Amino acid sequence: MDDLAQFKQTFFSECEELLGDLEGHLMALQAGEGDNGTLNAVFRAIHSIKGGAGAFGFERLVAFAHIFETVLDLMRDGRLEPTPDSVLVVLHCADILSDLVKAAQTGTELPAEHESDGRKSLIDMAATVGVNADPHAADEAMAALDAQLAAGGADALMDEPAPAKAPEPAPAAAAKVPLLKYLVKFAPRDALYQRANEPLILIRELRELGSFIARANADAIPPLDQIQPEGAYIKWEFDIETDRGEQAIKDVFEFVLDDCDLEITCLNPPDAAAEPAVAEAEDEPEPVAEAAPKQAAAPAAAAAPKAEATAAPKPAAAKAEAGGGAGGGGGDTKAVRSIRVDLDRVDKLVNMVGELVITHAMIAQQTEHLHADQHPELANGLAELSHHIRDLQESVMAMRAQPVKSVFARLPRLVRELAMLTNKKIRLDMSGENTEIDKTVIEQLGDPLTHMIRNSCDHGIETPEDRTAAGKPPEGVIHVSADQRGGRIVIEITDDGRGINREKVMKKAIEKKLVAPDATLSNEEIDNLIFLPGFSTADTVSNISGRGVGMDVVRQNIQSLGGRVHIQSRPGQGSSFILTLPLTLAVLDGMVLKVGVQSYILPLANIVESLRPEKDQINVVANQSELLRIRGEYVPLVYLHRIFKVPSGINDPTKALVIIVEMEDSSKMGLVVDEIIGQQQVVIKSLEENFDPIRGVGAATILGNGRVSLILDVAGIKHIAEHEGQGRNPPRLTAPAA
Repeated sequence: MDDLAQFKQTFFSECEELLGDLEGHLMALQAGEGDNGTLNAVFRAIHSIKGGAGAFGFERLVAFAHIFETVLDLMRDGRLEPTPDSVLVVLHCADILSDLVKAAQTGTELPAEHESDGRKSLIDMAATVGVNADPHAADEAMAALDAQLAAGGADALMDEPAPAKAPEPAPAAAAKVPLLKYLVKFAPRDALYQRANEPLILIRELRELGSFIARANADAIPPLDQIQPEGAYIKWEFDIETDRGEQAIKDVFEFVLDDCDLEITCLNPPDAAAEPAVAEAEDEPEPVAEAAPKQAAAPAAAAAPKAEATAAPKPAAAKAEAGGGAGGGGGDTKAVRSIRVDLDRVDKLVNMVGELVITHAMIAQQTEHLHADQHPELANGLAELSHHIRDLQESVMAMRAQPVKSVFARLPRLVRELAMLTNKKIRLDMSGENTEIDKTVIEQLGDPLTHMIRNSCDHGIETPEDRTAAGKPPEGVIHVSADQRGGRIVIEITDDGRGINREKVMKKAIEKKLVAPDATLSNEEIDNLIFLPGFSTADTVSNISGRGVGMDVVRQNIQSLGGRVHIQSRPGQGSSFILTLPLTLAVLDGMVLKVGVQSYILPLANIVESLRPEKDQINVVANQSELLRIRGEYVPLVYLHRIFKVPSGINDPTKALVIIVEMEDSSKMGLVVDEIIGQQQVVIKSLEENFDPIRGVGAATILGNGRVSLILDVAGIKHIAEHEGQGRNPPRLTAPAA
């Protein structure tokens, strides 16, 4: 990967984070919970996306983001009120911005009209306070600056040009905000150019703030044969007269704070500037000064014309340096430090830890014949090594873990939109958003959660009239929670709606010939019918549901992650969908089984118990299938050697071991095996790249003896037993009356 591609990848990764944060902040605004800090956060996110997009030449993205940030700047300045209608426009435009980012990332071209409605809405909003947000309005001024730079390069900027005419402020704003004069000193570092940033883009943005004079210092430019392509040799000074305030200047440089030295001095502060300067530093925990480790504590003070005002920048600068940050040097050792690491590198580290787990298993197996009491040092060393490897594995997995709030953040808006479409009152409560799970799992959670929320809103929650008639509050509640339990993540989606209408579900299933008319199913089995492909109880097809392509996708996606879906429903009270997922897709705890001469791995999460049955526990039914009676329940037996066609002398379950496993629908079956070798943590190796899907097999691993062992998929084994006649699996039977 070349440097430019790497920088682009970093930019798009940052965009993903910024857009995720943006969604949460906008939801807070829509709920009336936002404040000026929320507006500032939204503005900074869009401004950062715009800055990076400009560096890579994504002009369409830059143009839309420019209009977007203009409107948000008006909101945070108080000139535009964030009303419910205006926030809806902003939400719509955030979707458009996300689409433009994805299009830039994938290299696809969206239709020209894709953002036209959003652009017009934003421009119209700005026009209500006398501001022209259309970027084409500034084209002539920008063209003049471009021509000046093209004609004389840096020398053209070293002369004293005539001040640019300040944009006409809105009448209301002109009465409130005085014009302030600023001296801005900007010195890029080499890293700024290495990250594909362009100072001229920053100069263009500064020019939009008001009256503007630029001076360039080119004294550091070396002879031509010594110039480095990405070297920083030119420094700039800018005289700016604006009504936008110092924060607007800081925002221009926000995307390059870590890669430059920056000084901002107000040359005509108001009489009460000293106190507000300190207050502003306290309100902004990430001031520009933190990005300049070599900057003097009070460079701005020397330039201030009034003695009484010189004290103001000093506390602000000191406050900024104390905040630390990526560009703050080593001055504050308590600052939280972080680095961005490519996910491929983390994956490689995970794979290496997996190989370490396999190597340890090999060493342990090779030394099994040695007696621990005769070689205590070796035994202790292996035990210590096992402990360290597990700690290392958990630490590496933590690097891949992310809070589920990145997925949960999309849900409030989804619920609000669905409530509007269905004319219902629905409140969404969430908890456990900071529960962490493997990034790979998180990336595949979005669609299942979306389908289940849509199902709860459309089928679960009743209309206000129906709820009132049933003695419930008019507003329905959906609660989404995440929790870590016993090495797995449990996500619950619970609503207080009508619950599953089992009579209607059964009727629909019979109509679609999914079950026999005379079939007798338990409540649990009826509930699980909604996961069948093509099944829907909706009377009409709508934009929300009715096509029967939602809940089966939920189960398939969760099963592909090694998880399970369980339903609990109470008629008239509501339903709960419980997702159980592994913390990681890299390793699992399994039971090593021997079937004939082969070894298989059965995930511990599926195992209920194991036993050697007595003869009176075995019942043979008419089709010669065998059932194990255990505590009043009949469990069908499945011989693994018949499923996988492995030679074995075991045909009598009383001479074998039976492992009771539980499926995602809570049904059980007994797997008949020759022997249980023991419990072992194994590394998951995917088969998808080299083999077609193999029913009954989820993945593979390498055992301590160096042999490959298949990891079993109990759902696939059940399907084989039911449909291919191997170890036939009869319908569930009820226990005989005592």
